[in-house]
Amino acid sequence: MEDYKSGISARLQILSARIARAAVEAGRDPAEVRLLAVSKTWPVESLRDAAAGGQTAFGESYVQEAVGKIEALSDLGLEWHFIGPLQGNKTRPVANAFSWVHSVDRIRIAQRLSEQRDVYLPPLQVCIQVNVSGEESKSGVSPEALPELARAVAALPRLALRGLMTIPEPSPDVTVQRARFASLRHLRDALNNGGMSLDTLSMGMSDDLEAAIAEGATIVRVGTAIFGSRA
Repeated sequence: MEDYKSGISARLQILSARIARAAVEAGRDPAEVRLLAVSKTWPVESLRDAAAGGQTAFGESYVQEAVGKIEALSDLGLEWHFIGPLQGNKTRPVANAFSWVHSVDRIRIAQRLSEQRDVYLPPLQVCIQVNVSGEESKSGVSPEALPELARAVAALPRLALRGLMTIPEPSPDVTVQRARFASLRHLRDALNNGGMSLDTLSMGMSDDLEAAIAEGATIVRVGTAIFGSRA
């Protein structure tokens, strides 16, 4: 276990340097880019090892699994982000156990999160997931439907709309990667030009974070480069 723990800490250091290098090459301040550790399916012990290595924000996709981890790691003061598809019957635990939800893609889910968020908690930080690749199998609102959804979500009382998220179709072509991420940035900028104040672009993973950072990512969601490959 000690070797694995050291491995996580070392990978976090390598990843931090990689993010910083990508930001500098893009003419950006590395401090503008936050690392979200995608910890779904990894055991509590692995998350504790990552926290010991300095990681504070974790992304989960499965509600029951996540709630158990949040309870088990409550002593660490971690920040929890829900990043997976969200069903209407699972919104209550997410509304109250998490600080962020990245995967809002329809108004009914946003309404339930707003209604179920404890009034004594700060507003739930949310991103709208956009399907920039047009894949039928992937969650996310279409770019055309985004403005109407964004206005509706922004009006809800217990939510704070922070920005947009995407999981584009994988491609080894950096030009294609950058084009997908640039499309999300343009959508965010169009909303801001229309009167919103969105500051978050949640995009980029282990294999394409450089392209995402070059196009303005403020949160990169990384699992494999931290925890290793799943068996």
